[in-house]
Amino acid sequence: MADRLSARAFLALVTDDFRELPHPPGRPEPADGPLGWHGYDASRARAAERTGERESVVCGTGHVEGVRAVLLAFEFGFLGGSLGRRTGDRLEAAYAYAREHRLPVVPLVATGGSRMQEGMLALTQLQRVARQSALTREAGLAQIAVLRDPATGGGWATLGAGADVVLALPGVQVGFAGSRVRPADADPAAYTAEAQVAAGSADAVVPAGELRATLGRWLRLLTAPSAAAAPVPGPLGARDLPVSGWDAVRRARSPERPRAGAYLDAYFTHRVALSGDRCGGTDPAGMLCGFGEHAGRTVAYAAQTGAATRPAGYRTAARLLRLADRLGIPVLTLVDTPGAANDAEAERQGAGPAIADLFVAMASVRTPVTTLLIGEGGSGGALALAAPGRTWATPDSYFSVIAPELAAAILKRGPDEVEATAGQLRLRPQDLIELGVIRTGDQLFP
Repeated sequence: MADRLSARAFLALVTDDFRELPHPPGRPEPADGPLGWHGYDASRARAAERTGERESVVCGTGHVEGVRAVLLAFEFGFLGGSLGRRTGDRLEAAYAYAREHRLPVVPLVATGGSRMQEGMLALTQLQRVARQSALTREAGLAQIAVLRDPATGGGWATLGAGADVVLALPGVQVGFAGSRVRPADADPAAYTAEAQVAAGSADAVVPAGELRATLGRWLRLLTAPSAAAAPVPGPLGARDLPVSGWDAVRRARSPERPRAGAYLDAYFTHRVALSGDRCGGTDPAGMLCGFGEHAGRTVAYAAQTGAATRPAGYRTAARLLRLADRLGIPVLTLVDTPGAANDAEAERQGAGPAIADLFVAMASVRTPVTTLLIGEGGSGGALALAAPGRTWATPDSYFSVIAPELAAAILKRGPDEVEATAGQLRLRPQDLIELGVIRTGDQLFP
């Protein structure tokens, strides 16, 4: 499906009170623009007559489900929504307004890229836009992009892919290479919103009829900072402590034990998912990330699902931590993995660097992080998601330097010694409390 709504018609989909910002004063230009491109003035005049706009972007403010935001809507009918110097003027002024008034920014992207008739002066607008986005990021303001049709070239690579959260309409064309410049044998399915979500470059595909509600939910969650730490969730499974190390392992591995989905459903009244590591990967089977509402406050979450966590999962969690830190939102992490994925493909995808980056992110964030161990805590692949000094555990969990079976194998012990080895590792919740690795709490061990 291709979205060909005008900029103002699309704005009407997401807000009822759009007010355009004043235009920056136009700079004097020679005939046919800075390059003297023959016919450029005539092309702009025809575009203005056809669309009713004087440039390829319409910038203003409006409330989306009650949250006021700066909206940047591209008009594809004006020279393909291309970026020129005057486009850069408008975008720069809009970003500056957002920072002055502490408002989130929502680019509604529909562009084919930089304007050929202005040459390199048009291309350098990407640097200008990137600078404004970076300043807005440093100011702690959220940026949520909506990808329309098409979202290609530098517009996708700055305003789109550079946003904190990327939503897209179904079936729209998304990619750095536009349809007329990509290889003739390229698979067109790779240049779609759905493909970008699968590759970890966008967060979700949202039907047009659901866009206002979804965008509003994201804006409400990302514009509600809080200095207080996220409360520790209560246990959903066993309440009595394990009697032995092997009992702890057995209970944590039980298929009946509650997993991350159950904890997130019980903890949040509603939540939205952050998807992808922005490096070409996702790990939906191993790591769940996003933002939700708990007791009227926004809390970010990164939760392992009980499976081996893949490199993309660690990178997505690090992305979540840094975004929450920048926006001043507390974080809840749920630890539950037998360990990091250790197959050859995981190594090729950078398992070590991904885990290292998550350790760095956890050690660096200023926002409070609360961790609950809800199942298996398998070595460094689990520890990377645990907040130092702020980790709790449920009674049906364990944390260990290594799995008991692997420890026995390294020590050249037989299978009949695995259970005893589990006891020696002191991996039960009560052992971990005695060792000072985790914290105690009446809500966990009544």
